Amino acid sequence: MDIIITIIYIVLFLIMMIFVFSIGMLRPFMPKKEIALVLVVAFFIGALGGAFFLSPIYSDIPEIASSFEKAMPGNEETLYLDVSSSTDINKLESDLSQIEGFKSFEETGITIPLWKFSDREYEYFNYAVGNVDSHFTNYTVNKTDGTIYIALDNYSSSEALKSFADWYKLVFGGPISYAQVHAKVVISSSALDQVEEYLLSKGIVASSIDGSVQSSLDNTNASMISNTEFVLVCGGIGVVVGILGLFFDSFVVGKRRFDRFMRTKKKR
Repeated sequence: MDIIITIIYIVLFLIMMIFVFSIGMLRPFMPKKEIALVLVVAFFIGALGGAFFLSPIYSDIPEIASSFEKAMPGNEETLYLDVSSSTDINKLESDLSQIEGFKSFEETGITIPLWKFSDREYEYFNYAVGNVDSHFTNYTVNKTDGTIYIALDNYSSSEALKSFADWYKLVFGGPISYAQVHAKVVISSSALDQVEEYLLSKGIVASSIDGSVQSSLDNTNASMISNTEFVLVCGGIGVVVGILGLFFDSFVVGKRRFDRFMRTKKKR
């Protein structure tokens, strides 16, 4: 949220609290039974002010907290991407490397969805995949989902997919319809917004993010109350301000008596 709008919203809420305080100061001119009504009105005014003016600011607190992490030199973020095998990975890496703050790009694995395997098919794929390519040393065959995940270690996704596709066509006589490439991008925290904007322009959203900014967002969100609870707290602030207004005269009179007593005591 823009800083000017934030200041305006806070000022408007303070004006509402001044209004509540002014209503409370009218206590000498109202029947005692209407004092409860003043507190009810104070609650609703505080809640309305919180809902319309303070709640948008409160919702932006995680972003405000994360902005400090983005400004800290040396902070890094790791973005995990899941993209279609039809994506030009080399161009994606090249474009990302042009962004200031880029550190590294690594293809970590591929996932090939097939079908829900029977016990016999599961045993076959679990045995056969490791013999398809000498680079396929770390892989997982998921029987329930019918997917095969192959980790990449100093091996490109295009080479891995070609090896598997050639073997699959030879054995099953058909092409692979779809595969997913997993990649890891390491960037400076200050470049996070620009990188996310670029990825979004390509229709890519990071499946997960690790780093100081994400940790700040997660920790701040975890420590915050819900918007409904925040509005109720603002209503409570309105009640407190109303009570201060109701008893302001009594406080002033009591302070004057106390000051008079202290002056008299000093004279003695």
